[in-house]
Amino acid sequence: ATGGTTTTSGNSKIHSFTGDGNFVVSAVGNSCGSETVDYLVIAGGGSGGVDAGGGGGAGGYRFSDGTASESYCAGPSPLGASALPVSVTTYPITVGAGGAPVTSGGGNVGSNSVFSTITSTGGGGGATGTAGADAGGSGGGGKANNPTGGAGNTPPVSPPQGNPGGNGPASGAGGGGAGATG
Repeated sequence: ATGGTTTTSGNSKIHSFTGDGNFVVSAVGNSCGSETVDYLVIAGGGSGGVDAGGGGGAGGYRFSDGTASESYCAGPSPLGASALPVSVTTYPITVGAGGAPVTSGGGNVGSNSVFSTITSTGGGGGATGTAGADAGGSGGGGKANNPTGGAGNTPPVSPPQGNPGGNGPASGAGGGGAGATG
């Protein structure tokens, strides 16, 4: 396969993408090899709200359990999904950007990242006094007049791609992360 920045670890080949591109599979495994790949797909995080608003939520965090490479795992093994089957084709890669900063109101959501059938959802924007927190891969944090943090793992996938944002006191609460609520 080709595409992205390629490194090797033991018998595994790792393709890293920091921007949009193509993962091109030119041959698949044989009867002694593998026709699956492990993956890690992270979306752009949301931006925070203004005036001590809630923090932006982390982008969705989706990964496989390391079964294809037998050595690589992008997260806690029991929480990962199965490796993804691939065929001889071109897989467009989308790397989501973080939510744009704001000068007024609530934060902006991050952009989705996509590989094959795996979509990680952008993080939710943080709340402010006049705008509520957004849902996303992980939700944005709440604040005073809009205290409820945004929902995480939206849309829902299994295993979950993120957590809800924290509920806001007078100042803003933290956005949700891959490992815990904000």
